[in-house]
Amino acid sequence: MIRRALWQGLVAGTAGGLVMTLGEKMEQAVTGRPDSHVPARVLRRLTGRPERPGPQPLPVDWAMHYGQAALLGVLRSVMAQSGLRGPLASAKFAVVRLTNDQILENATGVGAPPDTWPRQELVVDVLHKAVYAFTTGAVADALAARGGPGPGQRHAAVRPGRRAGIGPLPRKNAYGR
Repeated sequence: MIRRALWQGLVAGTAGGLVMTLGEKMEQAVTGRPDSHVPARVLRRLTGRPERPGPQPLPVDWAMHYGQAALLGVLRSVMAQSGLRGPLASAKFAVVRLTNDQILENATGVGAPPDTWPRQELVVDVLHKAVYAFTTGAVADALAARGGPGPGQRHAAVRPGRRAGIGPLPRKNAYGR
């Protein structure tokens, strides 16, 4: 399962990053919002590289932007492999994506907590991260579905509906040892 989650997550996360970037570029064309150089600044601080004022080199920006998208895609793939699929799982993952950004940006001093941002910036950021999360989720879910239902889905199928008191699946039907 881990091998599948790794490659499928990298694919799903990269797809989510590409779709998010396309959405950002379309939004910027309409709103006139400039490119963000926050990803490059965060990466420079995380790696101890020297900082530069003003616009950051595009390769550094993209390394953080797409690297983060691909790596977080692995977590969404693990969710899908486990049986956490669909729009609700993607909504949960959107929170993870936003939280990851905020931890890195705030811990490095590059960003400030979102409740201090202008509302318009916050709305735009949440929208773009939701596009990433739902795209990544759709790809991860589709790839995981090729292997059948995950353990969580098999457990839920034992007695359909919302029921309490259903014991765990036998080990042979789950991914544990």
